[in-house]
Amino acid sequence: MKFGFDIDDTLINLREHAFHIYNKKLGKNIPVDIFHKLDRVEIHEPFGLTDEEGSTMWTSSLEEIYYTSCPPFPNALETLRELDEEGHDIFYITSRNKAHGERTKEWLKRRGFPVKDDHFFYGMRDDEKVEIIQQLQLDYYFDDKPDVLNTLVDKGNTVVFVKDQSYNRHLDFPRITDWGDLQRVISNQ
Repeated sequence: MKFGFDIDDTLINLREHAFHIYNKKLGKNIPVDIFHKLDRVEIHEPFGLTDEEGSTMWTSSLEEIYYTSCPPFPNALETLRELDEEGHDIFYITSRNKAHGERTKEWLKRRGFPVKDDHFFYGMRDDEKVEIIQQLQLDYYFDDKPDVLNTLVDKGNTVVFVKDQSYNRHLDFPRITDWGDLQRVISNQ
């Protein structure tokens, strides 16, 4: 089978990692439970930043956010390795821009994710992911962002799953909360 995965906040806990970085950079101690209640993708509001200030903070922190010790979600790495060992095709489809694409691929490889160079796609806008997903004729695709997931409604035979996050609980897609449950969740479809 062909499995497609977004990376940020689907396989790796990027936003929470960034939340901790913001606390450090801004000299704050905003509790992580505040993060887990956010109802939008952006994380700057608890720090008292406007949307513009939040965008600037994110952009100026990208190196640290993307390439330091951002952890994978529990069981994500093991589950993808298992899929790879079983002979399934694993594709990564990320909206990270072209300036970060190759470095992101190498970062994932160094952390042990099973990445094949020709199975790694980057540099598209969120709404352009649907084109790649359709071209690849994926059996399953996993993402966290409502803007991406909503573009995939009624678009071919790909079964779409949402990686559970506080900002996407309103979506009516099959949901993955723990990567260790992937085989069970798929068999229930």
